[in-house]
Amino acid sequence: MATTRLKEKYQAEVVPALKEKFQYKNIMQVPKLTKISINKGIGAAVSDKKLVDVGVEELSTISGQRAVATIAKKSVSNFKLREGMPIGARVTLRGEKMYEFLDRLLTIALPRVRDFRGVSDKGFDGRGNYTLGVKEQIIFPEISIDKVKAITGMDITFVTTANTDEESYELLKAFGMPFINVKK
Repeated sequence: MATTRLKEKYQAEVVPALKEKFQYKNIMQVPKLTKISINKGIGAAVSDKKLVDVGVEELSTISGQRAVATIAKKSVSNFKLREGMPIGARVTLRGEKMYEFLDRLLTIALPRVRDFRGVSDKGFDGRGNYTLGVKEQIIFPEISIDKVKAITGMDITFVTTANTDEESYELLKAFGMPFINVKK
């Protein structure tokens, strides 16, 4: 199987650049992307169970890997939610599929966002992971706009081996993530 463009870029350009910037003694200290998790909460699924199947199908189409339905862990009477009800969809990508999805996200999907100026740099969790919220699933060309019944968003989490947010920021920026600095 051929390696993806971003994996080759990581090995050829990103590793040497990060090793020099952070003064790593060993090449194994350089942070790397371990997985990408895509999560889609479907609140309207409480009243219509078919929406979860649609969400799972959309995530499977976008990611190229079978998504699974997530179920509610607790009952919440105000939302008419019972424990065990399907309430969303998720998929975790690793290896070649992860790099291929990241490439499509950066080169095709994000530029299709309306009024796109970049992604916020506020999505880091303090442990080197970054979460990005997407408001519309139709930015992905795999989704046919004609078949979409409702515009829904999703959370995309990039899990890295970086120890700090700064290292993770530089890693994702080196891959081509279009960050904008949001003033506090």
